[in-house]
Amino acid sequence: MIHSGPTIQAIYRYPVKGLSPESRARTVLSAGEPLPGDRSYAIENGPSGFDSAAPAHLPKSRFLMLMQSDRLGALQTRFDETTHVLTVYVEGSKAVSESLRTAEGRAAIENFIAGHCGDELRGQPKLLHARGHSFSDTADKVISFINVASVAALEQAVGARVNPLRFRGNIHVAGWPAWLEFDLLGQEIAIGDSARVKITRRITRCAATEVDPDSGVRNLDIPRALMRAYGNIDFGAYGTVIEGGEITVGDSIKALAMSSHL
Repeated sequence: MIHSGPTIQAIYRYPVKGLSPESRARTVLSAGEPLPGDRSYAIENGPSGFDSAAPAHLPKSRFLMLMQSDRLGALQTRFDETTHVLTVYVEGSKAVSESLRTAEGRAAIENFIAGHCGDELRGQPKLLHARGHSFSDTADKVISFINVASVAALEQAVGARVNPLRFRGNIHVAGWPAWLEFDLLGQEIAIGDSARVKITRRITRCAATEVDPDSGVRNLDIPRALMRAYGNIDFGAYGTVIEGGEITVGDSIKALAMSSHL
């Protein structure tokens, strides 16, 4: 079905925090939960204190991430959700491919990361996972929205192409005017036939956005560009799922409260 108004342009999840995105044609949202399979794994950067038997949110600094690790940006990864096999590529060549469900497989991935990231690490890396837990940057369970018109506005401000994947968001929205996501704070939106999400707050950006997802090179100072152009370092918005349901690329997105922009 073709919609003339705002729609989902793309859906992404990040199976392993700090590694490559996975494009999804559809997914099912659940009330009070993040996008299924998003940040299900993380790579501990030195002892973090994470307890898989009693999982709790920890600061992102406890994990390997693009904000601090340039070498992580050079990796391309693929995750098989059926087998939980993670395949890591360096410059297009397969470096390691192992199941994250086995101790041996996790050890092989950890040893590769230790060798690849070297002195960027604070200790032996360790893959972490706990059923139902998401290693999100934020303690509350949210999904993130990126407005592609805001990306275009930012491109004009910086004078360079900006890949929306720099912002590692879950749902890319086409058809919203630039920065409408900030006007929707506190409002609910309907996605597709049944899902409802409340837009809760802006996303404050860090140095991870400096890394080009195509090349892995740190080549644009996005936080500084945002501050220079707009007086803040916010880009994108978080939302809490109020009512679950299946969402699909191309689904309509409608604000449920009146807005002067819609």
